This record gives sequence, structure tokens and C-alpha cells, in this order.
Amino acid sequence: MPLFDMSLLELETYTPPRDEPRDFDSFWQHTIEKTEQHELNAVFEPADFGLATVDVYDVSFAGFGGQTIKGWFIVPKNTSSPLPTVVEYIGYGGGRGFPTEWLGFPSSGFAYMVMDTRGQGSKWRRGDTPDMPNGANPSTPGFMTQGILDPETYYYRRLYVDASRAIETVKTRDEVDHSRIAVTGGSQGGGLAIAAAGLVPEVAVCMPDVPFLQNFRRAVEITPDPPYTEIATYLSIHREKIETIFATLNYFDGIHFAARMKARAYYSVGLMDTICPASTVYASYNHVTTEKDIKIYHFNNHEGGGADHLIEKIRFLRNMWMS
Repeated sequence: MPLFDMSLLELETYTPPRDEPRDFDSFWQHTIEKTEQHELNAVFEPADFGLATVDVYDVSFAGFGGQTIKGWFIVPKNTSSPLPTVVEYIGYGGGRGFPTEWLGFPSSGFAYMVMDTRGQGSKWRRGDTPDMPNGANPSTPGFMTQGILDPETYYYRRLYVDASRAIETVKTRDEVDHSRIAVTGGSQGGGLAIAAAGLVPEVAVCMPDVPFLQNFRRAVEITPDPPYTEIATYLSIHREKIETIFATLNYFDGIHFAARMKARAYYSVGLMDTICPASTVYASYNHVTTEKDIKIYHFNNHEGGGADHLIEKIRFLRNMWMS
């Protein structure tokens, strides 16, 4: 795929205006407060997958609306003191899979939790969390237009709250150092990391990779590949709903959460990305006001830095917290 978006020089200064809803903060405060009426009910059940160097726990906790969300919590064996901790969110269509797929961070000395994604986990990695209360089993995409006519009913309202509750869940563990919590994820997982960092001020580091859910209007208008095309397809049928849809999406646009995060930021971007175009990533990154860096993968599409970037993130955190 050739370069199709802005030049790198343009990207570095691309800071679109944040015309956010006037009630953005009150909407999210009310949403979080409603969820906090439900006990967290964090449960960690030991799980045996034959792994000799880490302990694995099958996690459940109460997410949005008190609905049960699954995950894995993995820590180095014989942990005797609180560790720096990573909470990871998953890309679009994927689920938590098996613990053997998530050993990079815990094998490097971090406490680690990966959150399952409600209703997803049937496209490229299995998931175990239905999207309650409607009982929707883990299914294949799309999710982008579910409940999109109203911010109160939009799918990502539930998912953003789940992401914030995952952080509260790891904080219940003795192995976790509350002052050293990082959030990360790729694509949708990167978007969730940005939202979580915006909603939970205690997050110390945010590491979104080729993040999705940023700068919605531009993304929908220029991106040739799913998932943003789900929204374009919907609008090609519901032609009269354009302003209604983008008014809803404005409550969920990652650029607003990026501007609110207190965390140290470490983004990644693929300049040839046709799924999450570079300009949408930079729109978010350029609104971050804290200390920040971005790793550029000049000739990569949506895979970004792949395994190379996982190594970069581990080094980044180890240099910050373990050197």
C-alpha cells in the first residue's frame, strides 16, 4: 500500500479542533457513577495451563451495568512485592484467547491483565464475554453502529466503562503497584487504552498502538477498509442520520480523552495504515499535553511495528520503572 494520507511534516502539526459536546464531562461522570453503584466483584480463580514461570488467574469483574467481564491476570511466580503493571485491551473482533498468547509482559517482570471484549471474540481470537443484558453471545463484527443513534445506548459506552473497571480490578491485587500502572493495546485496544487513560487519572503510562476510535469524521471519510466503513455503509442507507451519528460519535472520540489523560504517552503509527490512517492517530497524539513520544513505522500498514514494537514497549517500561 503506498502512502495515501498526509505527509509526515503535515502529520506532525495536524491538530484538528476538538468540537466536543458541552456535556462531555458530565456524560462520562454520570456514566461512571452509575457503574460504581455496582460492586466490582473482582474474582481471580487460579487456572492451570502448564506454565512454569508465571501464575495465571481466570478473572471476572463487574463492568458497565454490573455485567460480568472476563480476563486473564498473569504474574511472575514467587512475586513478593508490588510490581509495575500492564493492562491490555484487544483489537476489533478479538477476545482474550488463552494465557499462552499473552506472555510478553509477565515474562518480563510485570504484573499483567488482559481484558476480554464484551460481545466480540469470534473473528480472529476467541472471546468468552457476552454483551449483556441482551444476552448477545460473542459474535463476529460489526459493532460500530450498535446503538449509534444515542450516546446512552452506543456500544462503546459500555466498552469504555469496562476498560476503566479493568484498572480498578487489578488494583485489588497485592502484586500490583498502584503508582506504576500502564495501559496498552493495538487498534481498538489502543483506542480503549486512550479512553481508559482519560477516564482514570491514576494511569501512569498509556501505550496505544495504531489506535482506532480517533478523529471519527476524518476516519470515516477517508478510510477504505473496515471497521470505519461500517459507519459509512450505515450512512449510505440512513442518509438523513449523518449529523445524528457524528453527534453520538463525538462523545467517544479518542481525541477528547487524549487531551484529558495525565499519563505519559507512547504511541505507535503505521504511515501506510488503511484501517487507522496516520492522520487520525496524529490527531489524537497531538492533543496529548503530557510528556509523549510516537514510534513511526514508515512502510507498515495496520500491523504497525508488530512483534518489534512489543519489544520496544517492554524496553520503554523497563527503562522507566526497573532500571
